[in-house]
Amino acid sequence: MYVEQFMTSQVFTVKPNDSILLALDMMKSKNISRLPVLQGGRLAGIVTDGDLRSAQPSPVTTLSRFEMTELLAKVMVADVATKKVITCPPHTLLEDAAATMRRQKIGALPVMDGETLAGIITENDLLDAFLDVMGAHSPGMRVVVQTRDRVGVFQQITTIILGFGLDITSMAVYHLPNRNVQILLRLNGDGAEDAIAALRTAGFDVSV
Repeated sequence: MYVEQFMTSQVFTVKPNDSILLALDMMKSKNISRLPVLQGGRLAGIVTDGDLRSAQPSPVTTLSRFEMTELLAKVMVADVATKKVITCPPHTLLEDAAATMRRQKIGALPVMDGETLAGIITENDLLDAFLDVMGAHSPGMRVVVQTRDRVGVFQQITTIILGFGLDITSMAVYHLPNRNVQILLRLNGDGAEDAIAALRTAGFDVSV
């Protein structure tokens, strides 16, 4: 799976000379927490809701609302944005993008197709991908098979299941200590209970 499959293609952006008030209003109205900064069509930075909050006066300030608004109107996006932006191309493997975000402790990566901003991949997009891999939206009964990780074990399990005319709509593997694995399956069809019984008869630890 690649970043381009899960990235958000419609990206809202700001310019360096936009006020942070404009950026705040855009984040609020679009329900987003970051905005790439474009200058002349090229990526010049990124600004987050955290950057904007840190630029605002303290809640205990003696400034009036009018004075605060006037002050914030003078602060430009360029004054608070991160200039050195970590990006990735659209064909980046999803797990590589996730590893980069975790390593760099950032919540998103602008996706660059050459010099063009093609999209943005965020933590929420990664969660959507995780749910897809885990079969959260796939039809069928959720079944977990725990077994020793050995040659031919997947073939043995799938052969038993397919013997009951079932469709395996999703499969994910979680590696346990000592070369054990949990295999998460979604089984779609009328013979799911019979297949589970057959797996248990074959010596597999099955839970639903």
